Amino acid sequence: MTDISIRIEGRAGRITLQRPKALNALTYDMVLAIEDALDEWRAADIDLILLDAEGERAFCSGGDIADMYKSGQEGNLDYGRQFWRDEYRLNAKIFEYPKPVVSFLQGFTMGGGVGVGCHGSLRIVGDSSQIAMPECGIGLVPDVGGSLMLALAPGRVGEYLGLTASRMGAADAIFAGFADAYAPEVDWPELKAGMIETGKLPTLKTAVPKGSLEDLVPQIDTHFAGETLGDIARSLANDSSDFAQSALKALNRNAPLAMACSMAIIRRLRSANSIRQALDQEFRYTYRAVAQGDFIEGIRAAIIDRDRTPKWAHAGPESVTEMDVSQMLMPLGGNALNWKEMP
Repeated sequence: MTDISIRIEGRAGRITLQRPKALNALTYDMVLAIEDALDEWRAADIDLILLDAEGERAFCSGGDIADMYKSGQEGNLDYGRQFWRDEYRLNAKIFEYPKPVVSFLQGFTMGGGVGVGCHGSLRIVGDSSQIAMPECGIGLVPDVGGSLMLALAPGRVGEYLGLTASRMGAADAIFAGFADAYAPEVDWPELKAGMIETGKLPTLKTAVPKGSLEDLVPQIDTHFAGETLGDIARSLANDSSDFAQSALKALNRNAPLAMACSMAIIRRLRSANSIRQALDQEFRYTYRAVAQGDFIEGIRAAIIDRDRTPKWAHAGPESVTEMDVSQMLMPLGGNALNWKEMP
């Protein structure tokens, strides 16, 4: 498969995403190939897994969602549901993998890229790194296990990042729990070579450049602690600061239903002890997203027509009701994720 290179080098199992012109967006075949490799390497004579990607612009910009749009337009709900079912199983396997998984996250790491690159043992970022969960902008909730990281972020940082889709540089990603260590990207080839040769994780001591997120925590905690999405929007509207007005602009741009459901999921997961709990909550939404949510309209506005003017089902943040959220996040019964396929 030319989209991905999977091989063993020295003491490492290596997985390299090879779609740089598509910002290494994750296809369904790539998801299955990565899972097959991880399953095979459990018993292989290697010490760690090394994940990286070609190109300077992105580790992985997300899932390749054009096929989901096409199938959804045709009334086929099964394709997207199967994609998410298999992708979420892969996310859990990476999180629970018995050998160290190391990822190098240059450029954009978003959505599905977070699911592949941010659940391992050592997540390395550099000066170009831009990490985000932008799903609310296309009518989805932060998924691929990203909701768990948002739930475990300091204070109300998780709500802020999930609802506004704000991007994190290296320092902010480490602060929020999406990355572990910083290394100048010029040093990455040497770090990879050392792991391939020795099978040991490197010790990274380079100080990370200053970020902005930590200093914003008092404002974030003030505004994003509201009980409802409408509470948050009203709190931001009553604050004339640049931060508040920028965050309010994002809330008015993103899908109201997705944001309200994201809040509910993040808050349910604050006491979670397993990524499987997060994936189960996320799948309740994504399972219904094509038939009941704003997902198709979000993709249309973002990547099909590119008019950036989605017509969401709800007029704004204050118009989503508890019943709307409940209908999207009810248990799926026999359609829920089946963890029997896991090791």
